[in-house]
Amino acid sequence: MAAPTLLAISHGTSSATGADAVATLVDAVATRLAAEAPVHAGFVDVQQPDVPACLADLRETTTVLVPLLLSAGFHVHVDLREHIERATGDGQAVLLAGALGPDARLVDLLERRLHEAGLTDGDVVVLAAAGSSDARAVADCERTGALLAERTGHPVSVGYIANATPTLPDVVAATRAQHPQARVVTASYLIAPGYFQTLAEKAGGDVTAAPLLLPDGEAPDEMVDIVVDRYRAARVTA
Repeated sequence: MAAPTLLAISHGTSSATGADAVATLVDAVATRLAAEAPVHAGFVDVQQPDVPACLADLRETTTVLVPLLLSAGFHVHVDLREHIERATGDGQAVLLAGALGPDARLVDLLERRLHEAGLTDGDVVVLAAAGSSDARAVADCERTGALLAERTGHPVSVGYIANATPTLPDVVAATRAQHPQARVVTASYLIAPGYFQTLAEKAGGDVTAAPLLLPDGEAPDEMVDIVVDRYRAARVTA
């Protein structure tokens, strides 16, 4: 029996740089699974093909949809589930894998990005998360912040760029007031460069780390491993 297709679904972005960065991850997953399973890509928003179009093209196969999203918020619990329920109602075999985070390997990558940005003893860290109207996604981000603090030994607070509070600029300002002698280093808990990364860089931190994916390098092994693991875990159900 043929292995299920891995359908990697990212949010989508109007940033060409961000789109290139996400493409490096999809390409790396396809290379890793070249002898195991076909890999396709689509988007929840902004870019094409969208999820319904992707599923229509894969009607004759079993599909494992892996959200390339850091937290399981509205897009996972509502948007993607509705698309999948519609497809399965028409007789298609589609399984939904878990979101990428929280995961200790993302914390590994966040720590590396911080050190690449010049994190030193005495710095305090603010984790910049995209934000979500779904409390479960916010809880995922808070968990990641706690894991990052435990890993690095630096104080870590979490601020949100949209759709959740406290906002990133407010958290940066409060952190600076609480630690007036320390540098405030912003850890970017964002998939790729783009508009939200620009907002993170403008939120008031002394230094802002790069996002998890970069357009001009290979996709980090940690993220490739997570996507493959999410696919394989869901595939067991198939």
